[in-house]
Amino acid sequence: MTMKLILGLGLFLAGLLTVKGLLQARDAPESYVSPTRVQERRGKKDARMLARHNLDFGFKLLQKLAANSPQQNIFFSPLSISTAFSMLSLGAQNSTLEEIKQGFNFKDIPDKDMHLGFNYLLHKLNQETQDIKMNLGNALFMDQKLKPQKRFLRLAKSVYDADMVLTSFQNLETAQREINRYISQKTHNIINNLVKNIDPGTVMLLANYIYFRARWQYEFNPKETKEEEFFVEKGKTVKVPMMFRGGMYDMAYDSQLSCTILEMPYRGNITATFVLPDSGKMKQLEQGLQADIFAKWKSLLSKRVVDVWVPKLHASSTYNMKKVLSRLGISKVFEEHGDLTRISSHRSLKVGEAVHQAELKMDEKGMEGAAGSGAQTLPMETPQRVKLNSPFLMMLYEESLPSMIFLAKVYDPSGK
Repeated sequence: MTMKLILGLGLFLAGLLTVKGLLQARDAPESYVSPTRVQERRGKKDARMLARHNLDFGFKLLQKLAANSPQQNIFFSPLSISTAFSMLSLGAQNSTLEEIKQGFNFKDIPDKDMHLGFNYLLHKLNQETQDIKMNLGNALFMDQKLKPQKRFLRLAKSVYDADMVLTSFQNLETAQREINRYISQKTHNIINNLVKNIDPGTVMLLANYIYFRARWQYEFNPKETKEEEFFVEKGKTVKVPMMFRGGMYDMAYDSQLSCTILEMPYRGNITATFVLPDSGKMKQLEQGLQADIFAKWKSLLSKRVVDVWVPKLHASSTYNMKKVLSRLGISKVFEEHGDLTRISSHRSLKVGEAVHQAELKMDEKGMEGAAGSGAQTLPMETPQRVKLNSPFLMMLYEESLPSMIFLAKVYDPSGK
């Protein structure tokens, strides 16, 4: 069984030409020297701290999205959104910078540590083997007229490995086509239309994307998949193809949050955690998610023989991050009086739009040419049953840090 996860985030920077008088060109002082070789130990420490803060941001965002649309599937990458705005913060200062750091839970982290941590994360997560493929990247599409600060360009490249693409925003349709072609190529033709329209006056677009595809460590047998009922809410069910597998898994029950936790590993160091709340307890679970929850669950988990039922999924979500982030107190970067002078001192810049798109696919297809999974020897014990046939949460994370890559609330797997 494979799982594909594609995420795209576009930030559109609009230059406002209505400002009276040009801002004084002033070269912002170097706050730190760009790292040429990330020191492993320091980078890992910073990345661990970042990962914890990013987890907190992800849960905060999930709570806001769920409160706003309780009866909808939610799919997003806290990591993708954080990476884009952390890179953008290289160009921000004063209250605009403070607001980004506050909203993303970075306020206690020195700028240097934050950027070094993201640098380490990007190198750690980008990987490609026979069983796992993950590309996490950034691109800056810039108008020739922008005259960006050299420091911003240098750090965006050296710390975030951002591609710099000169784009003519005078012809908005052509620019849109070029940008969408680039994102489509990077996400293996899954995200083809991230940028729907570009406002006149746009001078720069920052895009962040993740492509993820992996095989379960122990795959499901397609012959075991049967159509079954999924209980969306009281009195409402939908029919979904339900996959089945019996095997050894880490599982636990959290009595405080009234939920069952099941971990299913991929090959490599990526794990999916499924969290199934007891009937009527989804809201309690959503509100109880805190940054230390993984540590708590790790202490509760134990290896058990489990019969697992998981619905096949294919869902897509697109978010207007301007609206969503304003609920988390991030608004200055989208306004005319925001301070992005470290990107360009010659005009007043604001972020015109921010779009986040996520695509999730879980099915039984193995990756082409890949060998089948080895059998597991199971101890003689009565299997526990975990049947994901009512709304549940799913978290995808890299184990060694641990770093949350993806967060989902599956309300209706049929996508209706």
